[in-house]
Amino acid sequence: MDKCPVMVNARILGSHTTGVQRYLQELLARWQTSVCVVSPAQPLGGMRGHAWEQLVLPVRLGGRVLFSPSNTGPLAVKRQVVTLHDVVPLDHPEWLNPRFAAWYAFLTPRLARRVSHVIAISEFTKQRIIERMGITEDRITVIRNGVDERFRPHAPEEVDRTIASLGLPGRKYVLCVGSLEPRKNLARLLKAWRRVERELPEDVWLVLTGARGKRLVFATNHAEVELPPRVHLTGHVPDALLPPLYAGAMAFAYPSVYEGFGLPPLEAMASGVPVLTGNRTALPEVVGDAALMVDPHDTDAIAQGLLRISTDSLLRAQLGAAGLERARLFSWDDAAAQTLEVLKHAASSP
Repeated sequence: MDKCPVMVNARILGSHTTGVQRYLQELLARWQTSVCVVSPAQPLGGMRGHAWEQLVLPVRLGGRVLFSPSNTGPLAVKRQVVTLHDVVPLDHPEWLNPRFAAWYAFLTPRLARRVSHVIAISEFTKQRIIERMGITEDRITVIRNGVDERFRPHAPEEVDRTIASLGLPGRKYVLCVGSLEPRKNLARLLKAWRRVERELPEDVWLVLTGARGKRLVFATNHAEVELPPRVHLTGHVPDALLPPLYAGAMAFAYPSVYEGFGLPPLEAMASGVPVLTGNRTALPEVVGDAALMVDPHDTDAIAQGLLRISTDSLLRAQLGAAGLERARLFSWDDAAAQTLEVLKHAASSP
């Protein structure tokens, strides 16, 4: 019997760590010798990466089952399991670079209809796949993301070192983590902050962390927003500093309008930090009743949420405790085991 019946398409690991890269890293860390990894000899982005995936990767499989973990994979390979994290190119192409959106709108539905099985990371994403791609429910398995054990409450000294290292303006901050792209709803968050910042204690800041969305991927015609008072942008934060940065926040704000899952709110909950988030798409599945949810399209609702979570210490304590309990339901060990089971079933099928 083949000692390595499953090959993993690891092309995405050449990029800096975002949610999709972290997803694959967490799975691979738990699979060890159960699978083999295949990737380009050097990191390939853009169409060069897609060309490798479509033309070179199929030749290297030797007929074995392929796991493609990030919304894309070679159309020539039928014995393949693909994970779809969302269907943004079909639901909201206006948020994306037109060429990127057109490529994925072409590729993803065809790939999903052709492969052996599809993994969705939430019930919301599963339903969008069914509705937008016409795939039957029995060909989709929902396997939820986990949360890294590094995201937990941290000692005050470690938090203080991180605050100093990143040059944050103070110890009290509401944190928002994510790439600066349209669906993260930064414009409304900043407008909401502007409306309430005078009602907040003078030492409370809004800290935004994340790299600007790549032009290759995201549309660049959305308007720039002037920063209100007491807003600090960190830029990209090294992965090692993210856990204590989360843990040091007095609250976490994530009013995203569209998520296939929503890893940052889960990481905040696991860190013991009270969460304010949107009430649309997959976010309610992740946070349950352990977060303060608002309509992400309503700036006034976001503003009132910011005011409540920043000034009500009892609410913060309740949400922090509830979030810690909720986060225990999400395990990368479970996600890895369930995913490997799907892959083994695909490998045993003709």
